[in-house]
Amino acid sequence: MGKLIVLEGLDGSGKNTHSRRLTERLTERGALVRKISFPDYEEPSSALVKMYLGGEFGTAPEDVNAYAASSFYAVDRYASYKKHWQKLYEEGGIIIADRYTTSNATHQMGKLPKEEWDGFLDWLCDYEYRLLGLPKPDLTLYLDMDPSISFKLIEKRYHGDDSRKDIHEKDFDYLAACRQSALYAAGRLGWKVIKLYGENGPYSKDENFEKVWNAAKEVLE
Repeated sequence: MGKLIVLEGLDGSGKNTHSRRLTERLTERGALVRKISFPDYEEPSSALVKMYLGGEFGTAPEDVNAYAASSFYAVDRYASYKKHWQKLYEEGGIIIADRYTTSNATHQMGKLPKEEWDGFLDWLCDYEYRLLGLPKPDLTLYLDMDPSISFKLIEKRYHGDDSRKDIHEKDFDYLAACRQSALYAAGRLGWKVIKLYGENGPYSKDENFEKVWNAAKEVLE
């Protein structure tokens, strides 16, 4: 089998940028590597995710319970795995994922009371890794960004046009709660947390990427 490295984080934390750069650097070094991203909006398997994020099931994230919403995303991942990267992974390739099962822990678990978080994580791992047969990550990097910074970056992305945001991106309190969920999951599931900011704001993209690269090398060498 190959290796699966997941980059997880809040919206605006740089997951796409760092996963792309990691893929490029590994490719330059001769590795057999593919970058994947979730949700896979180009595929029909993301239909329920689009409906959820578009507010068709309710205008707030909490209008769809954690288990139902997690199932929408899990089905999209299963389709992606079977259609696009299972063969490469089984032949020893490196898969770099921008979001994965880890996103359900980050974005859905916080809908539940904290006393139910352990049970949710047990259910999630059993559902996606055992029952659906998706590979477990060899490394999950949580890109830790202050929610207030993430929210400003989202604002910049959409030039202040709230109509372009999904129901997650519109809700600062939800974004902040997701960070708490993610840090809890990181501690329980063994994710590596990479802090992207300091007292004076975000560190440079190059500085943060080198942290990502050094962490990835530990599982690839």
